Amino acid sequence: MRLRPDTALTFDDVLLVPRRSSIHSRQAVNTRTCFSRRIETSIPIVSSNMDTVTESAMAMAMARSGGIGVIHRFMTIERQAAEVARVKRAESFMVEHPFSLPGKATVSEARAKLTEHGIGGLLVTSSDGALIGLVSTRDLIFEEDSDRPVSEVMTPRERLITVEAGASLEAARATLHNHRLEKLPVVDNAGRLLGLITAQDIIKMEQSPDATKDERGRLRVVAAVGVRPSDVERAEACVKAGVDALVVDIAHGHSDSAINMVRALKERFPQTDVIGGNVATADGVRDLAEAGADAVKVGVGAGSICITRVVTGFGVPQLTAVADCAEAGHALGVPIIADGGIRTAGDLTKAMAAGASTVMIGSLLAGTDESPGATVVRDGRRVKVVRGMASLTANIDRQEVELRREVDPEDWERVVPEGVEAMVPMRGPVKDILHQLVGGLRSGLSYAGASTIEELWRNAEFIRITSAGKRESGAHDVEVR
Repeated sequence: MRLRPDTALTFDDVLLVPRRSSIHSRQAVNTRTCFSRRIETSIPIVSSNMDTVTESAMAMAMARSGGIGVIHRFMTIERQAAEVARVKRAESFMVEHPFSLPGKATVSEARAKLTEHGIGGLLVTSSDGALIGLVSTRDLIFEEDSDRPVSEVMTPRERLITVEAGASLEAARATLHNHRLEKLPVVDNAGRLLGLITAQDIIKMEQSPDATKDERGRLRVVAAVGVRPSDVERAEACVKAGVDALVVDIAHGHSDSAINMVRALKERFPQTDVIGGNVATADGVRDLAEAGADAVKVGVGAGSICITRVVTGFGVPQLTAVADCAEAGHALGVPIIADGGIRTAGDLTKAMAAGASTVMIGSLLAGTDESPGATVVRDGRRVKVVRGMASLTANIDRQEVELRREVDPEDWERVVPEGVEAMVPMRGPVKDILHQLVGGLRSGLSYAGASTIEELWRNAEFIRITSAGKRESGAHDVEVR
C-alpha cells in the first residue's frame, strides 16, 4: 500500500490570489482556446456527451456561441450519424449536397420530403445532376393532384437566379438582396447542381462571428463512441457524416481498452481528432497521448450525478486531478478537458487556472431549452431530467440500444450503478448560461492580470481556505431575496 502525503483539493478548497492588472475591461481579454490539437473554440466550454445534455440542438447552440458540443452515443449508429449531419447542415456559406429530388417525383413525395427535413423548398434535378427547377411549399399548398410530377408545378430553371462556383460571400449577398431571394442555387459551367446558398445562413454567419466553424463554414460538432468493436463502425458513420472529432467515452480511460481504441481510431481516421479519457493522473495523460490522443478528458467521479467515488472508492478531487494532468498535457502539447464538478463561473475559472484548456459541463446545461432531457412539472415548477451515464436507467437503455431489444427485468439486478438520475430547474436558452459563465471567466482573467488563457496558467496562484473562508466567500449574514 502507498499513501500519497499531499492533500488532494477540489474547487471549494481554494481561491485564486488577485494580482496587479492592466486589464481595463473584461471585454479586453481573449477567451479563445484549443479544444483539441486541430480545433479551436472562442470560449472554453464543451457540452457533455450525456443523453440528457447533448444532441444536435445543443451542439448547434454551443457551436454558435463559440463552444462545442459532444453528441452522446446512447442511440443507434444511424441516429447518431444523422444528429451529426444535422449539425453540419445547419449553416454554412454554401450547403453542399442540398436536399433535392428528380423531376419525375410526385407532389406527394415532395410534400413528404419537405416535412421530413423541416424545410421550405427542394431543388429539382435531372438524371445527370443538372438543375431543372425548384419546388417550394408555395407551389404545393393548393395542388390537389398528389400524383402530379413536380416538374409540372415547380419554378423552372430558366426563371431561377443562380451563381457559379467560386462566387464570393459579398457577391452572393448582393445577388440575394437585389433579386429579393431567399435561396441561391450554385451550379457549374454545365449547369449541374453543386450547392445552395441561403439568406438565412448568411444572416447566421453575420450574427455569430465567433461561432466554432470548420474551414467550409459549417458548425463544428463532436461525437462520442465506446470501446467495443462495433464502435469503430459507429465512428466511421460519424466521420462520413462530417464529425470534427471523436471522444472515446469510457469511465476509466486509463485502461487498455480505451488506449487501444484511441490508437485504432487514429490509425483509421488520421484526419479526425480523437479525444481520450476519462483519467485522473498524469500517467493517464501520457499513455493516451502516446496512443495518439489529440486531447484528454480529466475527471473521475467529479460530476454532480456521478457516484463512482462512493461506489468504488476510486477518484481524485478535481482541482488536483486537473493540475497534475495539465502539467503532463502541456509538456506533450495535448489540451486538457476538465470534465465534471463545475457548478459556478468561479469553478470554471479555477479549472482553467489549474491548466485546463476547456471544461466539459453537464448538469448546468441539462435544464436549458436545447437539452434533450424530458420536461416534467414537479411541485408546480418545470424541471428537466438529468442522469449520469452510469446510472441504472442509462445502463439499461444503453443495453437496449446495443442489443436492439428490451432488457429482461432480472438483468436490472446485475447492474451496479455509478451514477444517479435527478431533476434540474428549467434555465432557458443555453446562450444565457454561457453568457454568465464566460462573463465570470472574463472577470477572473482580469483579476489575474491575464489577457489570455495561457497567461492565466502562468499567473495563477492558489491559496487554500478553511470552511470559514468558504462561508465568507458567498453571501452571508443577510437574507438573500
